[in-house]
Amino acid sequence: MTFSGGNPTPGRGRRPAAPAAVDGSPRDEPGQPVPVEGVLGQVHTAGRVKDLGETVEFSWPGVYFEGRFRGTGLGVVLDCAAADYDVQVDGATVATLVTPGDTTHWINGLPDSEHTVRVVKRNDTPGDTSTFAGFVAVPGGAVLGKPAPRDRQIEFIGDSLTVGYGNVSGTRDCNPEQLKRSTNTDLSHGALTAQQLDADYQINAFSGLGMVRNVAGICPDVTYRTYYDRALLNVDGDVWRNPGTWRPQIVVVNLGSNDFSGLTPGEPWTPDSLAAAYRTAYGEFLGKLRTRYGAGTILVAVGFDRNAEYVRQVVQARNDAGDGEVRYWFLDQSGLDFLGCDGHTSAHDDRLIADRLAPFLSSLPTGW
Repeated sequence: MTFSGGNPTPGRGRRPAAPAAVDGSPRDEPGQPVPVEGVLGQVHTAGRVKDLGETVEFSWPGVYFEGRFRGTGLGVVLDCAAADYDVQVDGATVATLVTPGDTTHWINGLPDSEHTVRVVKRNDTPGDTSTFAGFVAVPGGAVLGKPAPRDRQIEFIGDSLTVGYGNVSGTRDCNPEQLKRSTNTDLSHGALTAQQLDADYQINAFSGLGMVRNVAGICPDVTYRTYYDRALLNVDGDVWRNPGTWRPQIVVVNLGSNDFSGLTPGEPWTPDSLAAAYRTAYGEFLGKLRTRYGAGTILVAVGFDRNAEYVRQVVQARNDAGDGEVRYWFLDQSGLDFLGCDGHTSAHDDRLIADRLAPFLSSLPTGW
């Protein structure tokens, strides 16, 4: 079997003028090809995307698009010069697209049968907007009806640890280019945990930001909470519109490593004032999540490193106030090698964390 990329016809980017027919029939009923309207009529995604009909725009790391097709190949239509993507066919990665630009990337040489396809954004590029315009079948093939969504949904909120920052680098010493290429959110502990639990997921994570303070005190006018509501991170005032299909049974929050990174000269914080502001903001953020998702969603607050005791205190306060569906989970660092870029968790560590987190989540009273 051979896989090849590139566009077999001149021109870049947009969907070829005469694509093969799209089969919009139900998942397990082949039927005859019928038109499908828009990208979201063709693919399943749980990520925060802005639906423009023929395209969708997105910014958060780990956003994925899943589809089905029949034939010997498929075109993947992207417009993104900032991020990297993995293309997976029948569960195996067949191409990694490094800042592909405005292009249709072709996967060829497949057996002439039905296949699944998944395209996933590997890294975090908060300063840029990415665009996906769906799949195109090779002549004689067809894009089939999209896969059904999973019944389980988990939202992961965090910073670089949740992104999977430099997790496949194999070294702590990375230059900016190496960091981009060696960040793989699809191998982050959140993605692996969701995979173990057969859940759809969002990874709404932003490297370097905290609840009230960012790493080394950078960008003091913004925090993670500035961006949480957005679909497009680089668009001021943008707000993601939940299409009504995102109703996570569990939301995992892991914010605080950056808040408690070493204070730098000139910052207005003392250790006590920072801890107090953090606890207040964290409690308010959990309240916001409770209002957004309602009483049926379990909120899991992760204690990690220097923030662990403060997170435990916030959870206790929420429980004392009557919200018993806020839970505390301590991220055990035993066995972690921190061989990701700049001493972050490695792919090995992400697997270990997922192996510990998945059983905890599955033990919660979600009805799973």
